[in-house]
Amino acid sequence: MNSDTAQVDDLQLIALPSAVNCTDLFVRFTLSEWSLRPMVEETSRAACQLVAEKVDDADPKAPGLVTVRLLVSGDRLVVEVDDGTLVAHALPLPAGLTGSSVPLPRRERRRSRAAERIAAEQPDSDAEIGHEVMQRILYGLNNREQRD
Repeated sequence: MNSDTAQVDDLQLIALPSAVNCTDLFVRFTLSEWSLRPMVEETSRAACQLVAEKVDDADPKAPGLVTVRLLVSGDRLVVEVDDGTLVAHALPLPAGLTGSSVPLPRRERRRSRAAERIAAEQPDSDAEIGHEVMQRILYGLNNREQRD
């Protein structure tokens, strides 16, 4: 990676046939995040071919790891596949686009549904917490008296 690199993302996989499908999903997701959808098909084809070659070369009884890396550098999108031996394929970015103009993905901070449900169930004040604790204690004592 050089100083012209504006974006980079990678994925590490086991060198098994399923790595090819995972590579396709990784490329599609990453390029969508980077707003480079017009490059998805060509990039996916190149990345999947490079990974397939690494998988074919791997020992199926003891497959190693394969790292798939996408990076935008200057006016190129580079696909790197590394299993100890790096291979790369560079594709030109669409006309008028450079690495610095590829937007970074923006994600909103959102809580999961479970976290929202737990937060909604939490008492709002110390008084409510104290009341809830007292209710549990009384409930426990009442149940104990009924068993005795």
